[in-house]
Amino acid sequence: MSGVLLWVVCPKDNISSLLTLLPRNNGISKRSKMCCSKLSFSTGIFAYSGAVANPSRSSEEKVYEVVLKQAALVREQKGNRDKGALDLNKPNIETDGLTNRDLLNEAYDRCGEVCAEYAKTFYLGTLLMTPERRRAIWAIYVWCRRTDELVDGPNASHITPKALDRWEKRLSDLFEGRPYDMYDAALSHTVSKYPVDIQPFRDMIEGMRLDLRKSRYMNFDELYLYCYYVAGTVGLMSVPVMGISPESKASTESVYNAALALGIANQLTNILRDVGEDARRGRIYLPQDELARAGLSDDDIFRGNVTEKWRTFMKGQIKRARMFFDEAEKGVAELNEASRWPVWASLLLYRQILDAIEANDYDNFTKRAYVGKAKKLLSLPVAYGRALMASSKLAEPVTR
Repeated sequence: MSGVLLWVVCPKDNISSLLTLLPRNNGISKRSKMCCSKLSFSTGIFAYSGAVANPSRSSEEKVYEVVLKQAALVREQKGNRDKGALDLNKPNIETDGLTNRDLLNEAYDRCGEVCAEYAKTFYLGTLLMTPERRRAIWAIYVWCRRTDELVDGPNASHITPKALDRWEKRLSDLFEGRPYDMYDAALSHTVSKYPVDIQPFRDMIEGMRLDLRKSRYMNFDELYLYCYYVAGTVGLMSVPVMGISPESKASTESVYNAALALGIANQLTNILRDVGEDARRGRIYLPQDELARAGLSDDDIFRGNVTEKWRTFMKGQIKRARMFFDEAEKGVAELNEASRWPVWASLLLYRQILDAIEANDYDNFTKRAYVGKAKKLLSLPVAYGRALMASSKLAEPVTR
């Protein structure tokens, strides 16, 4: 992502009013704390990450632990809802007047404006969701965008590990009902209403830390963990809000795995699209061992020549990204009906970027693969049709 860094801070008196709309006792639950284990990185920074608790296991195994914990939160909430303990369609807090509610609505509206400006297609899809889910997704999107902008925006050269530590402290504060600005207030309210765990948010910040200190990935296991940090986490944040269809027979874990796969697929696609752009910044997000097996080196990428070796290498990378998209498709049908269209739209549009790389004869050094407006518009009804087809399949009786 690129664009203006979103550091808009609302007046202190507004935040004081907004605080009355947020539960003071929701905090970071014991579950959240149990998800984490304290680690000391070589930079001397202390961070929390359940995804890297045991370095002897593969990245997929580490990430799956986070998936299991988030799925457990959702199941627990479903149990509470079945007992009448929680209703997402009703406010779970008391307000002290119309003015404060208006301030919270304004916070969500601002998040919607950001989403509409920087993610137009996805924004259109969110309009099909219920108002509560739509606003919550906007709040999550804005936090993710702001986090990404820390290391990839116009002020990235001024960002230090300590700045990310402060950002993580802000994250903890908003999960405890102490937002810093209006965007934080919207997310703070969201996480008080939905079973969203703090761990994926912390892991995304860890991905930003990696960008500050790491510009090469020795193998796909390392790259997979990076892709989880910066993109797979978004799926884990979003599924609790988007919801799983009541008719779904799939396990909660399998739906989260599909959401994770979509994030990984999208990030792999970003990496393949931006090879030339990243190389000009001194970064290579391609597995070093696979480059070596293909007879390629960093120098080949910096030179930017499209050779037969490069084409062969790229075909393998694209094939892997498509495998993750295939895995993601299995879970989209299991989402809440109103949430399927924007997810299908995102999936179909990103898959087409891979097609565009092929159409450019694998020249991702000097040509940027993109999906034109006409193809984007054509993709929307296709995505909508797939969302409807999923509804009819879930409604079909199971034959024994």
